Amino acid sequence: MTESETKVLIEDGLTVGGRPLRDMFEAVDHAKAYDYMFTLLRNKEITEKDILYLHKLFYQNIDAGFAGRYRDILVFISGSNYPVTRVENIQSEIEDLCKWIKIKRNEHHPVEFAAILHKKFVFIHPFKDGNGRVARLLMNTALIQDGYLPALIPPILRTDYISLLEKAHIDDKPFINFIAERELESQKDFLRLLHIPLP
Repeated sequence: MTESETKVLIEDGLTVGGRPLRDMFEAVDHAKAYDYMFTLLRNKEITEKDILYLHKLFYQNIDAGFAGRYRDILVFISGSNYPVTRVENIQSEIEDLCKWIKIKRNEHHPVEFAAILHKKFVFIHPFKDGNGRVARLLMNTALIQDGYLPALIPPILRTDYISLLEKAHIDDKPFINFIAERELESQKDFLRLLHIPLP
C-alpha cells in the first residue's frame, strides 16, 4: 500500500478498492504494534514477552496460528548466503538476545545499539514471517526509549537496507551507519514539520 492509502485506512478507516485483504490487515495491525511500541517508552527494557506481543499484534489477522509464536519450520532469507537460526535453537538465542539487551545496552551509543539489536534479531529470524517488521519495531523501541525518534526506512532505500544487512554478517559498520543516517533524516523531517530551520 502507498503511504497515502495507509494513512486513509488507519486514520479514516476507509479501505482502498481492489487491494487484497491481507494488505489492509497488515497496515491496520502494524499500526497497533507501532502504538504498543510507544507503551514501552519509559521501560528502558525489551523483553521476550514484548517481542512475541509485537509479532502477535500485526500478524494475528494474517496467520493466527503463527502470530506471536516462534516458527517450527525451516525458513531462509531470500537472496541471502547465510542460514538463519535452526528451529531447536530459537528459544535459547532469543533468551541470549534479551540478556544482551540488558547487559550490553549501555556499552553502545543508543543508535548503534538499536542497529545492532535489529541485526541480531533478524539473523535469528524466529518467526515464520514478519521478522523484518519486528526487527524495525524493536530497533525503534530502543531508539524512543533513549529519547530518539523512530528511524524510518523508505521503500526507495529498501534495496540498500537489505544489501547492508547481508553485508553485516561480515562487517556491520555500514549497516550501523545507514541506520544512523536514517535517524538523522527522521530528526530533519521532524524539524521541517515544526518549521524549524535546519542548521
